[in-house]
Parts: sequence; structure tokens; C-alpha cells
Amino acid sequence: MPYLAVTEQRSIYYEYNRGTRLPILMIHGWGMSCRVWDSTVVALRQAGHGVVCFDQRGCGESDKDFAEVSIESSAGDAIALLDHLAIPRAVINGWSLGGAIAAETASRLGTRCAGLVLTTAATPRYTQAADFPHGNPPGSTAETVKLLRENRAAFLMGLTQAVCAVPQPEAVINWMWSIFMQTSPNADEALAQLDTVDQRQLLAALQVPVLAMVGGKDLIVPPDICRLGAKIAPQGRLVEFAECGHAPFVEDGPRYRSELLDFMAGLA
Repeated sequence: MPYLAVTEQRSIYYEYNRGTRLPILMIHGWGMSCRVWDSTVVALRQAGHGVVCFDQRGCGESDKDFAEVSIESSAGDAIALLDHLAIPRAVINGWSLGGAIAAETASRLGTRCAGLVLTTAATPRYTQAADFPHGNPPGSTAETVKLLRENRAAFLMGLTQAVCAVPQPEAVINWMWSIFMQTSPNADEALAQLDTVDQRQLLAALQVPVLAMVGGKDLIVPPDICRLGAKIAPQGRLVEFAECGHAPFVEDGPRYRSELLDFMAGLA
């Protein structure tokens, strides 16, 4: 199994499916792993694209005891992985919290970023502020972490059941919950960070095509956040899945994959 040591003698797990066309780096949401992208990876590979996935610190097969788990450290890991694999230029796709990581990664990559995909992403800002009426109340993610730590298994089952607006088979619910249950409490620190992170200026400065894919019935990331992300990015474009919740790649996989492949095909 491939691992990359990134800090403190700790390692992240990754998968690299090589291809002949523009590669894409897939960044999962909080508490998830590479596995959530399996169907999407197949479609990208069949179209000839190289695909890189990794498990964030504390998640999936990666080490669980990192001293720092944050949006910034995961973005650093993403860039270290692209460097390790000698990938000079790539599209970055992030889901949920992974969207904030993807935006940070894209900003740091500069011209090495060919495009950014924000999949029901927690960017530009997850909580409300004096000049930002969207999102959840200030302090909401800190409260989420508190509840999570009181009864982890039950909370994560409830979270799993809230991910999709389109009804899913019991097997899919159990699959997602099993991935959540692999997550270390250390990873909660990145979730709590969403109370304060603000990427409005970062998105406004991006000089790459940005595709924001929004779930119209998303209960995890309020849809207006994602819509605003597409509006702020100078080359932003919005695709809305009106009947989907937080995971359009699960709830309407064929359309999600089609939109993603069309976006990839349009990038030089």
C-alpha cells in the first residue's frame, strides 16, 4: 500500500491511477476516505485521466496521531503528494471540508493548478459573520465537535443519514458510516476550524476555471455557500443538483460524472 511521509514521521495513504490525459487530485470530505470516490475514479480512468486520491490526516488508512490536523496542513500534504508523484499540473477537486482544502491547495499551486472543482464545498466561509449572512451560526462547528465527542458512533450514524437527500439503500448508509468510524478524534480539529476560516479573498484571486457543484437540498453545507463560491471566483461556474443533498456523486452519479468529465475536457 502506498504511503507518503509528510511530517513527524507520520504518513498519509494515497492511490495513483496513471493516465494519458490531464490528471485530477480528489480530496474527500471530513471523516471520509479515498473510497467515496470509487465510482468517480472509474469514470475518470476510462476517459484517460490520471487520478490521485489520498486519505487526510486521521482518516481512512492514513496515520491517526498527527500533532496538527488542519485545512492548511492537508493542503500542504496535497502539494507534497503531487511533488512526490512528479505531477506538474493538475485539476483539484474537493468535497465538503475537502473543498476548503482544495481551494487552499489551488491558491498555493498557482499556475500548476489547471482548474478547481468545488463539490458541495465548505468554502468560501462556513459560518455567518457581520458581512456574511450565509451559512451556520458562529460557533456551530465547535458545538458539532462537542456533540461528536459525547457519542461518536451515534453522532456519525446521524450524520451519515443526513448526507443524502435522495434515499439510499441500507448498504450505502452502512458503507458511509463504516468510513466515518475509521476517523481519529484528532481529525475533529480540522472540522472545528470551519468556524473561522474565510476564503473569500482567496477565491476572488484565483485565475483558473472553477466548477462549483451544489446540492439544492444539502443539509450539511447550506447551498448558498456553494453558490456564492461560484460567483466570487472570476472564472466560476455553477452546476446545481436540485434534488440532491450533500453527495451528488452518490445521489446522481451519472450526471455528476458527466459534468466533471465535461469540465476536464474543456481545460487545456
